[in-house]
Amino acid sequence: MAGPSLPEPWLRGTLPDRNPIVRAVVHALELAREDLWKWCFPLSEAQLNDRPGGIGPVAFHLRHIARSLDRLLTYAEGAELNEEQLQELKNELEAGTTRDEVFGELDRSLQRSRDRVMALDGVEFSTARSVGKKRLPTTVGGLLVHVADHTQRHVGQAITTAKIASGR
Repeated sequence: MAGPSLPEPWLRGTLPDRNPIVRAVVHALELAREDLWKWCFPLSEAQLNDRPGGIGPVAFHLRHIARSLDRLLTYAEGAELNEEQLQELKNELEAGTTRDEVFGELDRSLQRSRDRVMALDGVEFSTARSVGKKRLPTTVGGLLVHVADHTQRHVGQAITTAKIASGR
């Protein structure tokens, strides 16, 4: 028999001393970890890389979450993307990843991202930032909110794809 399930991270009363935006983003990352491991980790490697109906595989969404977190937080920190980040963007859809590779990358990214978000706690959220080659305008706060909503969007897509790929 399974133990009692915990409420979602935002309902656990953690990080009460943090700015509410930082707290919400960290909680979104924690929820992403829990949901992805619950629904996607049990998949076989074939299922992780399956493209039912031609849609992006679960492995793509997991890699995209990991790598987009790095890119978005780089912008939030006021830096530009480096060549490695740009190259990783180009190969997120590549097939053939193993469970250990994709979940290892995701695990490392979620932990680093949590630390990076926490480090932004003292930054003024209205501080101007720009994104991409076109240098589209945003703010530190805008980027942090997008970190949470973009991550959760791809978590939902990964879970839906996992259910289709596994026949659940």
